[in-house]
Formats: sequence, C-alpha cells, structure tokens
Amino acid sequence: MTSLFFLVFLFSSLLTQYVDASPNYVDALSKSLLFFQGQRSGPLPPDQKISWRASSGLSDGSSANVDLTGGYYDAGDNVKFNFPMAFTTTMLSWSTLEYGDQMGPELKNARVNIRWATDYLLKCATATPGKLYVGVGDPNADHKCWERPEDMDTPRTVYSVSSSNPGSDVAAETAAAMAAASMVFREVDSEYSILLLSTAKNVMQFAIQYIGNYSDSLSSSVCPFYCSYSGYKDELMWGAAWLLKATNDPYYKNYIESLGGGGQPDSFNWDSKYAGAYVLLSQRALLNRDGNYELYKQEAESFICKILPNSPSSSTHYTQGGLMYKSPQSNLQHVTAITFLLTTYAKYMKATQHTFYCGNSVNPEALITLSKQQVDYILGENPKKMSYMVGFGSKFPMRIHHRASSLPSKSLGCGGGFKYYETQNPNPNILTGAIVGGPDQNDKYPDRRDGYGLSEPATYINAAFVGTLAYFASGGSV
Repeated sequence: MTSLFFLVFLFSSLLTQYVDASPNYVDALSKSLLFFQGQRSGPLPPDQKISWRASSGLSDGSSANVDLTGGYYDAGDNVKFNFPMAFTTTMLSWSTLEYGDQMGPELKNARVNIRWATDYLLKCATATPGKLYVGVGDPNADHKCWERPEDMDTPRTVYSVSSSNPGSDVAAETAAAMAAASMVFREVDSEYSILLLSTAKNVMQFAIQYIGNYSDSLSSSVCPFYCSYSGYKDELMWGAAWLLKATNDPYYKNYIESLGGGGQPDSFNWDSKYAGAYVLLSQRALLNRDGNYELYKQEAESFICKILPNSPSSSTHYTQGGLMYKSPQSNLQHVTAITFLLTTYAKYMKATQHTFYCGNSVNPEALITLSKQQVDYILGENPKKMSYMVGFGSKFPMRIHHRASSLPSKSLGCGGGFKYYETQNPNPNILTGAIVGGPDQNDKYPDRRDGYGLSEPATYINAAFVGTLAYFASGGSV
C-alpha cells in the first residue's frame, strides 16, 4: 500500500520548479521576532531597533482611571484587541517552550516579545477587581482614519468584561497566555512566573464562573473585527489545557472532560482553538503514555487527516503552487498556525516512534515535509518567487496595509494620511519580518494597500511561525 508520506512527497515536488536555494531560516527567525517591535504600543525602550516607531498610546486606560499602556497593535490599525493579542502571546510562548533550545540568541528576543504582552495583560487582569480589560481604542473610529499610532486623535475607549457582561472566550485565552508564559519564565524569573500563573488561575476561574461570549457583551466594539465566531467552549478547553500543563492540577483535567467533545475542526487560529488543545493534550498521551488522554490524541490525528493532501478525509484545499488555502482573508494566519501544529505533533511522533493512519500510514516525516513546503512557500519558493515576509529575500511586499509603515514620520491628522494610503508608491518604512495575509487561491498577489485581506500583517500570523522557523533554523530535517 502506498504510504501517505510518499503521496505528500510527490505533492511537495510541485514546488521544485520554483526553488532557487533553501531559505535562510536563521535570518527568517530573527526577522519574524523583530517584527513585534513594529507593533509595540506604550513607551518604547532605548534598545528599540525599528527606529521609525516611537512611543504611543501613553494615556491608554486613563478614561477608566487605570494604566493600560503597553501591549501590541494587532495588525495594520491602532487598536489593542486583547483576544487576538492573548492568542499571539500563547503561541509565542508555546513556540518558545517547544523550540526555545533551538532558537540560539533569538531566545532572549522571544522572551522580550512575550513579556511585552504579558506585562500589559497583567495590568488588564489586575487593575480593577471583578473586571478584565479586553481592549483599548474605538475600532469603528480608528478604521475611519489613516494615521500613525504616535499621532492618534481617535477615542482610546476602554473595554472590559465582568460578571454582568461576561467574556469566557477572551478570559480563557488570556489565562492560556499567562499560564503558557509562566512556564517560559519559570527558570529565568521565578517571581514573575509565579505572578503570571496565579493571575492565570484567577482569570480562568472568572471565565468558568461567568459564562458568555464577549462578542455578546461588547457587540460592535469587537464585531466584525474579532467576533468570537466559534463561541467560548474551545477557549475554555484551551485555557484549561494550558493551566493543566502549567500546574498538573487534576481540577483542570476534570474540567476539560466535563466540557465534552469539541467537534471536528479543520483549522486553527485566534478564534478556533480545538485543534491546538488536542495537540497540546496529546503530548500526555504520546510522551507520558497516559491513556487518559488517548481521546485527544485521536482527535489531533483526525484533525491532521483533514489537513494532509490525498488523505481520504482531507478538507483542505491547496493552490496550484502548493500553498494550504483556508480563507480569502489573511490566509497565512491559518497556514502558519496549522504548520506549527504539524511540526509539533511530528516532534511528539518522532520521540515515541509513533505512526497513525489516514487511509494509509502516516509517519512524522510526512508532516515535516508538508510543514517545510509551507514555510518555504512563504519565504519565496512559490510561483511568484517572492517572499511574503517583509524584508526577507530580494522580493517582498512593498505596499502593506499598515498605517505606521505607510506614513512619513509627521503628524497628518485623521484623514491626512489617505493620500499615502492611495498612492502606488512603496511604503516609506520597512516593517521588517511582517508576514502579510498572503496570496489568493490562484497564487496571485497584487501588492496593493487597499487589498487588506492579502496585504495586512498581524501579530498572530508571525507568532505561530516562530516555532516552526526555529525548528528548521536548527537543522530540522525531513
């Protein structure tokens, strides 16, 4: 019987006609982490390397008499949406936990990026008893302007969830972020680690006790930007899985079991967490040989079978050039996140000499082959022979949908920047390391600022890519 590995290998050969040389994964890893400096909000430190950015959002939280400075702008706008920011933090932390030993000198930068987020998330979780702040900046007003974050004159409205206006999804994701980060800092800053973990427990209890979608509580303040389309149950499983990993407290195992099944996901992103929870929990089944987690291993493998090409249960489309294609809006966010899961599950499989079946036998090399294909496509081995990481390679997006990157360093007011938005000139500021939304289903990329579904970068696209890059940068083999 033909193995699925061989079929994946044949499929990956689609790309060989585009290959010039293997990408420089070490350089890509460094740039993928540098990108986060371009997204920083708050007072910038003296060692800031992306020098065309300056301090911004210095009064964030003042309308509620709290300090909510810091954190990251999620994408090309000037709003701090905590739901995707927390997911970004969780994925940066997971990447560091799995692949930190392979990051070399970039491990320090990964920790700095994580802490920039967790310092802010801690403020959001502890500033006011009984409240969790979940965002700063009126997104509807912000999206009517095209101005640098340094020059914002739009309302910096503060949003929160509470017992009367619940947000189990954003709270559980915030708990996941702090629990995952607590393990990153456990050996290098034990005091900070303890603070993160204790806060994560409190926020998770809040998520469990006061059930509800944050989209229902905050409506147009988060929708349609970051609605919780999948509901809150996946975040509750995800948050509990991270707290279980951080604490080994059986309370979280029992809670996960009480949630029941999570359906059959075929994607993984800032809104849909089941697949990530399954892979995280399957670590216990594979590496710890704990039969209590066998169900999650099976669910993880069912998910992977929906991703692999030529699998009988595959529900994933691939472009002619070989790119995984899930959505016309920011497709690469799905590609980087799913690729991280494939790489990490393959790592668990290799450690235990495990294989499974999707109609045919699947070995870890099949997952690594597919992961490498996706990474290499993003870094330039594709029909357009261009990198989708800004500043990487000789050809990359020049007109990304990003206010600070597209504007000169001067104050223009809310509407004054639109002439720069509309011009066909390249962006004056290079947002090094930013991964854009990516090409369309036909491998086409017009490089237009107004095509934000393709040209807008986001923190959660990069965060999931960091771990996979670290794997290949350290010589991860097929």
